[in-house]
Amino acid sequence: MGNQTRHSPGISRLMCFILATASAAACGSAQAQAARDYISIVGSSTVYPFATVVAEQFGRTTKFKTPKIESTGTGGGLKLFCNGVGVQHPDIANASRRITQTEVDTCAKNGVKEIVEVKIGYDGIVVANSKSAPHFNLALRDLYLALAKNVPDPAGAPKLVPNPYKKWSEINAKLPADKIEILGPPPTSGTRDAFLELVMEPGAKTFPFVAGLDKDAFTAGSHTLREDGAYIEAGENDNLIVQKLEANPHQLGIFGYSFLEQNADKIQGSQINGVGPEFEAISAGKYPISRPLFFYVKKAHVGVIPGIKEYLSEFTSDAALSDTGYLSDKGLIPMNDKERKAVVADAKGLAAMTMSGGH
Repeated sequence: MGNQTRHSPGISRLMCFILATASAAACGSAQAQAARDYISIVGSSTVYPFATVVAEQFGRTTKFKTPKIESTGTGGGLKLFCNGVGVQHPDIANASRRITQTEVDTCAKNGVKEIVEVKIGYDGIVVANSKSAPHFNLALRDLYLALAKNVPDPAGAPKLVPNPYKKWSEINAKLPADKIEILGPPPTSGTRDAFLELVMEPGAKTFPFVAGLDKDAFTAGSHTLREDGAYIEAGENDNLIVQKLEANPHQLGIFGYSFLEQNADKIQGSQINGVGPEFEAISAGKYPISRPLFFYVKKAHVGVIPGIKEYLSEFTSDAALSDTGYLSDKGLIPMNDKERKAVVADAKGLAAMTMSGGH
């Protein structure tokens, strides 16, 4: 057939990988060197410091290269992760909330049909301010009234009206007469998603008529934040936030507990419903704003991009995730032994999520 190129028996695994073919039979067991020789990780800025510590340990103690990690936010990271299979797409997405059904569906549509979910532990979301400022004791209801774009009519009518509150004392006489200004994460952040679910929703439900709204109306009412300057998008887990809080003691900031720990000499966490954001309170489930942290692995990349299984092994090791593990020293709230063992077993077996979003 002239000079037509002849392929070796079977299509190489790498070619199948790059072309994002779903047929394992076509790929066969042919071995090929991956076009990328390091793990690519994107996602949550909350998980980023934990993943970075693991990646550095992994790079020092194995034959593999240190993974490349980008802090893109949970939503942005999962969007990149779900764009497809192949060396041009990330292998792992860090997430400060669970992947949604919509994201799972998008992954599947783009050929990412087997995803391994790995829970790494827990984190608290804190509402903090400068140590030079008064210490706040906030109820979930207070935060809802401070941040929702539309709130229950202060006159008592069962309807939502544009948020009229300018000062904390107008919401709760026990709070300072300071202007409401909260620095918070952007829409791509898993911390923001979790804050809406764990703070704004239960805060809204303290008003019976709001709790009785249909699902769409309730979500719109509790998830839509003010746009009049009371809520200021200011990144997440960013040292600039600490500088702003120090410069303006009247402002509050929303971020993860681990970031509070890293800056405990400069900022303080508010009590929420009477409970402070402390390691023991979050671990025991007593602190109201706590959430699990995850990372997601593209199973199609395992065995093609070198080191993924070994990275999972390091991240889920007792040395990293146990009560005395090195991630606990960094502020990660560890899982109990039973939960951790189940996570380790799923990670080791590369147990893929079902399309309903669970194992």
